[in-house]
Amino acid sequence: MKRLFGTDGIRAVAGEPPLDPPTVRKFGAALAEVLHSLGSGGDGCRVVIGRDTRESGHWLSDAVVAGLASRDVEATDAGVISTPGLAHVLQVGRFQAGVMISASHNPFEDNGLKVFGSQGAKLSDRTEQEIEKLILDDGLADPGEGNGEATGGPELVREYLGHLAEVVAPPGCLAGLRLVLDCANGSASALAPEIFRGQGAIVETIGTDPNGRNINLDCGSLHLDSLARAVVDAGADAGLAFDGDADRCLAVDRKGRVVDGDCILYITGRRLKRDGGLRHDALVATIMSNFWLEERLAADGIELHRAPVGDKYVLEKMTAENLVLGGEQSGHVIFRDYASTGDGILTGLKLLEAHVSGPSIEETLDDIEPYPQVLLNVRVREKPDLRAHSRIGPVVVEVESALDGRGRVVLRYSGTEPKARVMIEGKDPESVNQLATKLADVIERELG
Repeated sequence: MKRLFGTDGIRAVAGEPPLDPPTVRKFGAALAEVLHSLGSGGDGCRVVIGRDTRESGHWLSDAVVAGLASRDVEATDAGVISTPGLAHVLQVGRFQAGVMISASHNPFEDNGLKVFGSQGAKLSDRTEQEIEKLILDDGLADPGEGNGEATGGPELVREYLGHLAEVVAPPGCLAGLRLVLDCANGSASALAPEIFRGQGAIVETIGTDPNGRNINLDCGSLHLDSLARAVVDAGADAGLAFDGDADRCLAVDRKGRVVDGDCILYITGRRLKRDGGLRHDALVATIMSNFWLEERLAADGIELHRAPVGDKYVLEKMTAENLVLGGEQSGHVIFRDYASTGDGILTGLKLLEAHVSGPSIEETLDDIEPYPQVLLNVRVREKPDLRAHSRIGPVVVEVESALDGRGRVVLRYSGTEPKARVMIEGKDPESVNQLATKLADVIERELG
């Protein structure tokens, strides 16, 4: 069990443990020691640091730099950049690791540390646990303030934008398309409008005026109502919404309907298969993706592999199966031929490529009927194997039997909170609600 890292790095209120300055400096030192132990921390070892638009990003970056410098590791500051932008910088090969300072879709008070290895993929659970051990168990001393200074790297953002421009096929295929982009007052604010206009789209924007405190505030991928209204009012063809660090993208069609990650995987997966680019005619989603996706992909001759929740686990499954497409309902979508992590801007580009080559997004949505799905959270005092539990397990079997092959039961624990998550989906909404409540009640009675 990891103690600092969750499914998406270390995340907390900025200034409070474990994101207080002393602990963040220890984190930098621990990362440097791990790089040394892996043989990538010798002379000239360099770590690139990026951040989103939160006001705490500057001092957190300084704290990471101080920790790295205390162990003779150099730091380069990429400035405000998206998480996938930082990952792309690492794939080019000039850095041994990267640290993205962001709390993704969380409010500005929060922040986080996402760590990537030299190939642009998030660190393994084992490596994250080694960093935790150094910080929490081995008495690592606070390196103190004033150690080191990051060198500037403004060219890194331009290199990433150039990469995005090169992956659009055919170039300029979005010419004349009317779009509304919601950049969440985050990393995408200075990136996404330039990219989509560069492909010929007519772009209106919201959420492009970051002030350090308005990131994700009533905008972005968690707040799609404003985007939907803007698309309908403008008569636009589609709208795209990013989160604070632009590693996810959700969309709305011209009617203002939500296009979630499952829909994006379906639309882009079918286009890749049609063009001969969907390796092994398969893609990866998570255990939370709706059962309609599995059914419809199968009808198109596409196999669905499922991974645990978290884009790093999606990527691990994609790598193990040698697949090129995978993602989550939340809009973390990985196009492995072009990126090593979820990339919201890239996802938007690929979704719109499929839209303009047909069928359109709205035509696809007209033909989709998701299974009713209920997700309940239950606070627990411990986290045993739910299916093996002497009283909970038999109820799980009973619920699955009631679904009779026309639905699913997904049980998992939160990686950051003392909660069990109960998800049930099936054809009949009333039955799904009753079964979910029944299972949640027995978990609360036994473990709450």
